[in-house]
Amino acid sequence: MGQGIITSVKEPEQCSEIVKQVLADLPEWFGLPESTASYIEEAATIPLWQARVDGELAGFIDLNCTAVRSAEVSCMGVMKKFHRQGFGTALMHVLENEAKQHYDFLQVKTVDEGHYPEYDQTIKFYERMGFERLEVFPTLWDLWNPCLILIKKL
Repeated sequence: MGQGIITSVKEPEQCSEIVKQVLADLPEWFGLPESTASYIEEAATIPLWQARVDGELAGFIDLNCTAVRSAEVSCMGVMKKFHRQGFGTALMHVLENEAKQHYDFLQVKTVDEGHYPEYDQTIKFYERMGFERLEVFPTLWDLWNPCLILIKKL
């Protein structure tokens, strides 16, 4: 992972700006304006970690409490130029280490397999991180984007 540094970000406006910058670089995953705006807005209210390389933003991950004993990777993104360099894995490890202190389970939602190649890659990433498929909700988002929930015991 080169000279990457991962840090927690506390300033709400900075959190939103980080998410905005990264998601703008990933239209294949974050191409729906209303959901992208929701991720940007939410980032100001939940814990967020950023990855930087020589001061340049490489990616982020944030964590949302969903129940007393469980939390969710609400949103995660790595700038395209930093894909396949270990930043997603490093961000996930930092988030999991924090989540273990407060929660027993971690979940993530993504588009189910077989609909978009980019999301098929996303599912493979989460499975490499130890997540398991729990359930598909065919219409949680819309008919074209069935929601797959993956879970992990911390």
